[in-house]
Order: sequence, then structure tokens, then C-alpha cells
Amino acid sequence: MNISYDHYRVFYYVAKFQSFTRAAECLMNNQPNVTRTIKNLEGELGCKLFVRSNRKVTLTPEGERLYAHISVAFQHILEAENELMMEKTLQSGSISIGASEVALHCLLLPILKKFRELYPGVRIRVSNHSTPQAMKALKDGLVDFAVITTPVDVPENGKMTVLKEFQEVAVCGAVYKELTEKKLSLAELSKYPFVGLGSHTKTYEIYTEWFAKHGITFTPDIEVATADQILPMVKNDLGIGFVPEEFLTDESEKTGIYRLRLKEKIPVRSVCLVKGTEQPLSIAAGKLEKMLGSLK
Repeated sequence: MNISYDHYRVFYYVAKFQSFTRAAECLMNNQPNVTRTIKNLEGELGCKLFVRSNRKVTLTPEGERLYAHISVAFQHILEAENELMMEKTLQSGSISIGASEVALHCLLLPILKKFRELYPGVRIRVSNHSTPQAMKALKDGLVDFAVITTPVDVPENGKMTVLKEFQEVAVCGAVYKELTEKKLSLAELSKYPFVGLGSHTKTYEIYTEWFAKHGITFTPDIEVATADQILPMVKNDLGIGFVPEEFLTDESEKTGIYRLRLKEKIPVRSVCLVKGTEQPLSIAAGKLEKMLGSLK
């Protein structure tokens, strides 16, 4: 049996209002068309659905059973339409983002603030991940997209967009302040203890390769879980660290953090957005993606 949705739609409104006239008004149709549709539906189902009287129509037992199911279905349909309409106008919706610590501080936070001001009805969930963890969350469908830092292993069904380049700097605490008096080679710097991210991160990988390129082994004496833990360690003289320029302020030296000048250029890195290509983004996630892409 392949009965038209429109037939059930007309039936729903006639049963709801117990009136062909009111149903016709609600559907912006005319009464003869509504009456004809109900007759056709009764013919297709092989039973009477309404008992007609001068004042109103009432449901037959068969009509009651049908309405019990149709009314639930229509409520779901109407709720879904309302939700989609609200998402279309960004009055509601949700976004899930996998973000690395560096990407969050170097780019994402001010954009999220602006997005939130424009669309306060959209719920935002940010999961703090390392780059490999964020890529796994994307692959598992736990996030809409990832905002992370290079290097990135983009999956076959993924697409990467570079959003911003950033430069990292070497920093030290007060106990190593004399190192700021001259430019240092990487070989000279390697004689001192380092604070860095763990071996499971892409940051560790990029510094390992950079040191190796100059014939030096990169082995942090203290490993931390997130990039924002490096500065407190450096400030307390536990070692030398590498942090993005954005992590520092003009007042950093007053707080006991000192920049070091190196002879070798630290590799430039990028904040990028990675998304899957098999599933389209929601309206809200797509809007945020456009805001991030406009920074290029």
C-alpha cells in the first residue's frame, strides 16, 4: 500500500479540528478538495474514517486507531521541521570541535567568542586533544571537525585547510637569564634541560626532526601533557621550552619569562582545520567553518 503523505496530512487536520471547513482553512485549500481527499483515503484503506453530521465530524473506531498513530507521527514531523528551521536561522543547533591547545589559544578562542555573540542559541562543545587524538575523534565521528596544528596526517577521506601560520620561540626562566645576552646555536642550547610535550604529540615529532637535522638529539627532561603547562615550568626554572609567540605578552619578562635568540630558525607551523568529506557539516558547523576560513 502506497498512500500519499498529503492524504494523511489532510486526515490529520480534519481529525484534529473535527471539521472539514477548519481543516481546509488551515491547509489553505477548499472544502471540496478536502472532502475528496478523505473519500479517496477511505477508499484506499477500505474503511470509513469519519461519521459526518451537520455540526461536526467524529472519528469512527477505525479512524480513532489511525489517528492515534498519525497524530504521533505528525508531531514528530512538525518538531523536526521546527528544529531544522531554527537551525537554518542559527537559533539552535550544536557544534563539536576537537582542538589542540595551541590552536585554541592561537586562533580559535576569539572566533568562538564572536560566533557565540552572533548565535547564542547554538551549543558548542570543545574537546581538548593533541593533534593525533583530535584526528582519531574526527575519524570516529565524535567531532564535526578538528582545529589543530601541523604536522597533520590527513586521512584519505579528510580535507585540510590551513588557517594561520605561527612561529614558536625559545624561552627560559630567571636562572638562565644570562643566555639572553647573545644568539645561541642549537648545539649550545642542547646543553641545558628542556621542558616539552610528550612523544605522543606532533610537536614532539617536529622538534625531534628539527634537532636531528642539526645532528642533535631532542630529549625533554620534563614532559608535560599540554602546551600551556610549559610556561609555568619554565618560569620555575625547570628548563628551556618552546612556545608560540601568542603565548607571550609584552609583559612576559616582568613575570620571569625571557625570550632566547637562536641562530637556527625554528620551523614555521600552521593552525589548520580538518574535516571529513563523506558527511556534510551541520548548518551551525558550516557557519563556524566559514568564519574560520575567512581568516586566511
